[in-house]
Amino acid sequence: MNSREMTNRLLLIIAIPVIFYILRTLSFIFIPLTMAMFIALLFLPMMRWFNKRKIPKVISISLVILIMIAGLKIGSELIKLSSNEIMSTKGVFFKEMETKLVHLIVSIEEFFGVKRAENTDILKHYIPKDSVINNFGVTLKFLRSTISMILMTIFFVILLLLESINFQKILNNTIFRDKHSSVKSFIKIEKDFIKFIKVKFIISLFTGIGFSLACVFFDISFPIFWGLFAFAINFIQMIGSVISVILLSLFAFIQLDPSVTLLLFILTITAIQGLMGGVIEPVFMGKIFSVNVITVLLMLMFWGYLWGIPGLIMSIPITVFLKIILAKYPQNKVINDLFS
Repeated sequence: MNSREMTNRLLLIIAIPVIFYILRTLSFIFIPLTMAMFIALLFLPMMRWFNKRKIPKVISISLVILIMIAGLKIGSELIKLSSNEIMSTKGVFFKEMETKLVHLIVSIEEFFGVKRAENTDILKHYIPKDSVINNFGVTLKFLRSTISMILMTIFFVILLLLESINFQKILNNTIFRDKHSSVKSFIKIEKDFIKFIKVKFIISLFTGIGFSLACVFFDISFPIFWGLFAFAINFIQMIGSVISVILLSLFAFIQLDPSVTLLLFILTITAIQGLMGGVIEPVFMGKIFSVNVITVLLMLMFWGYLWGIPGLIMSIPITVFLKIILAKYPQNKVINDLFS
């Protein structure tokens, strides 16, 4: 008996790194599949409502696709609105920003005693043309992979909603081996994820509105753009909030002269982000999921390393999913307590 337990433990130790290696290697499949699973959970209550009213699946799936297209359309219109806001300056703002940036670089050079050849363009000296071309190629590759991932995700969402891939049956056949447990766990996963999306959406929305109002009050350019940026990037757990504050602070530093106004603006957006992301969100997340901050940070680092930005976005839902699975087995009580 002891020999069998030892063999099982050794197999588990060997299997875990192999599983993680497969998840990383085949991330181009697992990322859209995992994202599709969580997106499908949002639409499952609607699909059940359609099913109760005996609406054909072709019509219900078509309505879901229309909702997703409408969401993408609204997103593109908001991006278009912020782009029009930027383009309305007719390049005047960018010329002012370039002048301010040049003065800033010159001040830094003088402070550190950096010598540069005379009559050379400062921006071209520090930002070579080749690096711009290379960065454009990287950006193009990123956009291409993002579009491909979105299309794969939509494809998997349709398969999940059509029950061509039945996640509940997979749980029943692989993990629980008990229909009652699999149904109960699946319902809990669904409810917890919907609660997570609601909380995250509301927190991100108020953060974006707060950033836009702060930009308007302190006369910072492109308030709509910065509001949308803060809203979108806030879905990247923890790191997104830091990035939004740093980038907007740097932008304000370029636009405003170093003064009390600049300091007050940075303190304002920091306070908005601190209140929303550092106080209100952890309180709600803690009450809903009972997952401690250390676990969140560790899982954030792990899934961020494994899957990059998508991993950062999905780290908390995946953590909650694992916690629900582990809670079903008494032998995992120690691990489950560490999560809580």
